[in-house]
Amino acid sequence: MVRVRLTQFRELMETEFGALRAAAVSRDHVFAQLGGRTVEEALEHGIDPREVWKAVCEEYDVPPVRR
Repeated sequence: MVRVRLTQFRELMETEFGALRAAAVSRDHVFAQLGGRTVEEALEHGIDPREVWKAVCEEYDVPPVRR
């Protein structure tokens, strides 16, 4: 599995959702796959950005080509 840096993660989020929606998803959506945390909480808790991106992709049905 390729490691995703935090800056890459932010770029992926903004590319997929747009800046405003990416910020809202990161701040407001609680992911069961991340232990009931938001994206921001998961990252602050030390969860690898790649794992966070994987959870976002699964939750929002991001096509495999963009994962």
